[in-house]
Amino acid sequence: MRLTLFTDYSLRVLLVLASRTGALVTIADITEAFDISQAHLMKVTHALGKTGWVDTVRGRNGGMRLAVDPRKLSLGEVVRRLEADFALVECMGEDNHCVLTGGCGLEAALRQATEVFLRELDRYSIADLVNTSPALAQLALWQPVTWKGLAQRPAAADHSHA
Repeated sequence: MRLTLFTDYSLRVLLVLASRTGALVTIADITEAFDISQAHLMKVTHALGKTGWVDTVRGRNGGMRLAVDPRKLSLGEVVRRLEADFALVECMGEDNHCVLTGGCGLEAALRQATEVFLRELDRYSIADLVNTSPALAQLALWQPVTWKGLAQRPAAADHSHA
């Protein structure tokens, strides 16, 4: 499943903001770090502000910061909220004219796979991703985080033996 660029950029912004807990980050900072369009990031930032996940501060010394605890914001929640359409085939969409609708089983299989995909994403918080991202730590924007520990420990990543 391919996420849209809007969701991709939104996730990058959230990851950066979660790693910069003590400072405002500007759109220009993120544009430079990821070499992506400032116009796209302005739309992303506006949308993230409307979700309540990001606070924006206007003015000369303005910027944005994460408005929620990154340990409580799941990757699945972000993707569900930002992805407008999970219609992978015509029969899953609003303008369905497929002659196989209801008879081939594809729609049911893809809906079930999408649910499994999103449930898997629910296992990870934004904090989990920041805490385990060596690439994010290489960005010029990186700061040591002020919150500690994984919010959720995915079973696949837990190698401890109790």
